[in-house]
Amino acid sequence: MTEVTGAPADVLHTLFHSDQGGHEQVVLCQDRASGLKAVIAIHSTALGPALGGTRFYPYASEAEAVADALNLARGMSYKNAMAGLDHGGGKAVIIGDPEKIKSEELLLAYGRFVASLGGRYVTACDVGTYVADMDVVARECRWTTGRSPENGGAGDSSVLTAYGVFQGMRASAQHLWGDPSLRGRKVGIAGVGKVGHHLVEHLLEDGAEVVITDVREESVRRILERHPEGRVTAVADTEALIRVEGLDVYAPCALGGALNDASVPALTAKVVCGAANNQLEHPGVEKDLADRGILYAPDYVVNAGGVIQVADELHGFDFDRCKAKASKIFDTTLAIFARAKSDGIPPAAAADRIAEQRIAEARRAR
Repeated sequence: MTEVTGAPADVLHTLFHSDQGGHEQVVLCQDRASGLKAVIAIHSTALGPALGGTRFYPYASEAEAVADALNLARGMSYKNAMAGLDHGGGKAVIIGDPEKIKSEELLLAYGRFVASLGGRYVTACDVGTYVADMDVVARECRWTTGRSPENGGAGDSSVLTAYGVFQGMRASAQHLWGDPSLRGRKVGIAGVGKVGHHLVEHLLEDGAEVVITDVREESVRRILERHPEGRVTAVADTEALIRVEGLDVYAPCALGGALNDASVPALTAKVVCGAANNQLEHPGVEKDLADRGILYAPDYVVNAGGVIQVADELHGFDFDRCKAKASKIFDTTLAIFARAKSDGIPPAAAADRIAEQRIAEARRAR
């Protein structure tokens, strides 16, 4: 059953005709005093309270924001299931440019909306929101993670997100080349912001050659200045990155839809493994990758380090315990590749089957 609260007519079509259906609850939030417009989507609570971050982004329309929230929430159900967490999937999006409209008043209003759900949804950071923002939200809502250590939280979850993606890359290398090391491999990273810049460090420590790009010039400049020895190079944009000669691994670490009808035919890499959510722009792209002999590490599997970290915060955060859990992404990714091979399906479909099985078993056990 899907419950829709406060839905204006212009987004009803998106809600009821989405190909990502089956959501338990969708809440549209508006606070005129602060300028808040937000969507909270709860896909499933079969495994426990829905857990997922808050994205703050200048969507072109409310319908686009709703569609993104629905897709992201569904992805969180699968991510949490594959990570072995006792949480369902949810996601929130705040509509607007965070650099222009984000304010304490707006974040507090948002916190009140999350609190009104009584713990069915637990929020955290995502694109456009940061630890300091969650500290503000937490003043109105106790179901808030990703807070600063000073406020009882775990801090920046991008640290373990990057670590988990690195483990997914190692598993991909093991499966494809028989060796988990990335030494001597050329890895292209699209997006070197919160997660991407940590991923660069892991790869360099492992001996990889790294090529980067980002829409923010200052993000690229920061990486290049940190590594003046030339082990990191930059290209103009993602279109140039995916065509880099000799690229072994492509890591989309920005927004979703990076793998589409235009990018997949142009890819030179043999592996795709990155931190971005919803990398497959539409159903069928996973088959296109497989047909080209490109190994795809499902995004919601390899980028689960962050949600592992924030989930642990609810029980008294322990970094070493979280890192140990995130290390298991290596084994989980290998298991997905094995299932894909045995079932004769792409890895994305294999991951979906495993996640759906766990969610279905939890529903039957209720």
